[in-house]
Amino acid sequence: MPIARRSLTALAALLCVSRAGPARAQRLPESATLLMPGPEGAPIALWAARVATGLTRGLPTAVALHSVAIGGPDGVTAANRFATTEGAEGRTLLVLPGAAAHARLIGESRARYPVEGWLPLCAAWQGAVLAGRGPVPVASPARPLRLALPGPEAPEAAALLGLDLAGHAVAPVFGLGALAAEQALQRGEVDAMVVAAPAPLRQVARIGATPWCELDIPGRRDHPELPGLLASAPAAAAARIAAAQAGFAALRLRAAVVLPALTSADQVAVWRRAALRWQEEEARDMPETLALVGAEARTAMAALFPPPEGVLAYREWLLRRLNWQAA
Repeated sequence: MPIARRSLTALAALLCVSRAGPARAQRLPESATLLMPGPEGAPIALWAARVATGLTRGLPTAVALHSVAIGGPDGVTAANRFATTEGAEGRTLLVLPGAAAHARLIGESRARYPVEGWLPLCAAWQGAVLAGRGPVPVASPARPLRLALPGPEAPEAAALLGLDLAGHAVAPVFGLGALAAEQALQRGEVDAMVVAAPAPLRQVARIGATPWCELDIPGRRDHPELPGLLASAPAAAAARIAAAQAGFAALRLRAAVVLPALTSADQVAVWRRAALRWQEEEARDMPETLALVGAEARTAMAALFPPPEGVLAYREWLLRRLNWQAA
């Protein structure tokens, strides 16, 4: 996978930068553009502003990093624009939300970008758990678990796939976003919901629910005190497990800053070194946000990109289980 293959190259380039000093840094452009989902003033735009400040402070030479909001909050329009900048030699960066990667996963026709090859600099990560009313009930086909979901096209639907793989009888209840799901859970209209937030256990406690399990991905457990939803999934279902994990990762990725795939290794190294400055500032100013850089960011984001058989398995499951397919 391109994200993993570039890690050793970037590490070697980083060592070169630390030895060569400012002479290498002269290859950076004098100005660059940070494309981000719109609208301006939205939470993701405010996050992008903090990232831009941290990155520019961490660069060895002055670079004017201009933020430009394009399209809506799902990030699809911004990602499509970014896909046309290949070969721009580090002049364009993208703020990529998990929703944009998920749109590509489910086959959304607007998502015309090769997100799998882009190079992550840093990411804002959050936890995701399945929570319900009291202990996990014993569900049966006659009395299935009622799971609140926004819709079949939402990344939360991957929790339904995970429950299917774990052998639970589940009936999805659609049309319930985060706040509506909380209210439905408190009224007893549903039995469970997905909570994705920087501090999900605190949010679960706030609404009087019980955390059941974590929506786990390979190589990263933010709440190991909880069982993983996929812990009991059969090994033979590897493609569907990868599909569910891709949905979980899309839920947990609040946003990431990525470079084009063809960015030279020395520039990737300089930008990644600057990302360390952002990580320090984010840990100080936004302690609840999990600020990931380097190998940690690449490992977490790798789950977003299942192999082709995983992508096919997810789309087939959406059609068979929920009678839904992308337009």
